[in-house]
Amino acid sequence: MNGLRILAPASTANLGPAFDCLGLALDLWNETQIAISEESQIDIQGEGSDELPRDESNLVIRAARAVYHHLGEPPPAGWHLRAHNRIALGSGLGSSASATASGLLAANRLTGVQLALGELLHIGATIEGHADNLAAALYGGLVLVNQIHGKWLAQPVDIPPLSCVVALPDINISTQQARAALPAQVALAEAVANIGHSLAVLEALRAGDIAALANAVQDRLHQPYRLALIPGAEEALRAAQAAGGAAALSGAGPSLIAFVEEGREKAVSEALRAPFAERGVSVRHYRLMTTAKAAAVSED
Repeated sequence: MNGLRILAPASTANLGPAFDCLGLALDLWNETQIAISEESQIDIQGEGSDELPRDESNLVIRAARAVYHHLGEPPPAGWHLRAHNRIALGSGLGSSASATASGLLAANRLTGVQLALGELLHIGATIEGHADNLAAALYGGLVLVNQIHGKWLAQPVDIPPLSCVVALPDINISTQQARAALPAQVALAEAVANIGHSLAVLEALRAGDIAALANAVQDRLHQPYRLALIPGAEEALRAAQAAGGAAALSGAGPSLIAFVEEGREKAVSEALRAPFAERGVSVRHYRLMTTAKAAAVSED
């Protein structure tokens, strides 16, 4: 297949209190090959192979078409798309952001215009509805995102590589459900607490200090409401913290992520798993590293 090859990473967002403001790329990658053709042909392997659409509603193609629309150019008549997905759908590990980043980068190369990453982020965030996971995929590493005058701005932040364990319980929860569970208003004291904790998260990540991060990842804005949708998750977070991890929901869940010091991976992973096992819920485990590498496109 002559065309483009795109690698796009998984990501975790929020990191406890930094709701919709922090995204962090993880060393787990979706691989996509894409080329222009007369008729669309879509092949999907791996995660989501039984449920992802094989027409132009596919998120990779939607993102690619959004770039053409942004430039005022007609999109191609068809696409030859081959995806090898390693990021579980609806997991809280940025599967949709990975797909969106893949489509954006592919179209950016195919049009020859080479839009800046910030512009691609703005286009993609319109599709995603938020920018944290997408920013992590496009920029790599840790990224702070803010929306100013309707425009998403990204600020990469240098951090050392960190080890983490992820527990993905076999519980279905959509981003829409997770958003709907949140209150429309919060008390001033809760907002102030989260601001302080978010700043502490940023500094702990910069320092690579897991103990400081464990104290900082406390949240009062979204986790208390979302944990109620994931039986066993609250107990799992407490157990992981007690085992030495800095644990939080990954994005909207249901995945839980815990950053760990070397040698603590097994203990923290077991701590995350046990409360779900007690409820008869199966859990998929990942041992991952953060990555400074961003999504990248190359000639296939």
